[in-house]
Amino acid sequence: MAAGNYPPELRYHAEHGWALVGGDQATLGISWFAQDALGEVVFVEPPELGAAIIAGESYGEVESLKAISDLIAPLSGKVIELNGALAADAELINAAPYGAGWLIKIQLSDHGEAGLLMSAEAYEATLS
Repeated sequence: MAAGNYPPELRYHAEHGWALVGGDQATLGISWFAQDALGEVVFVEPPELGAAIIAGESYGEVESLKAISDLIAPLSGKVIELNGALAADAELINAAPYGAGWLIKIQLSDHGEAGLLMSAEAYEATLS
């Protein structure tokens, strides 16, 4: 993944999370900026399947060689899928933050929240 790549089809949260919304579900992950700042990711503590997450609040942790950081939810909903591949290879977050390194999938509880997230262009502007 090229440095600073921010796919335009995603929506971004100020706390460096992204969401790919499709219908009443969303896939969540962390941005290229976040994984770069963390460095080598070694462990992810996701929420439990079925857990309710709330936009703007922590829903898990990501641990790198540098630090442990909270994962901040860009949207609210119920966790319907976890990326099981991360248990064996957390570095997928570094290698493909928008692909194989996704974190969770949720059933949205408030569709209006997606409209509050930033476009790729707006998110990039916050990074400079």
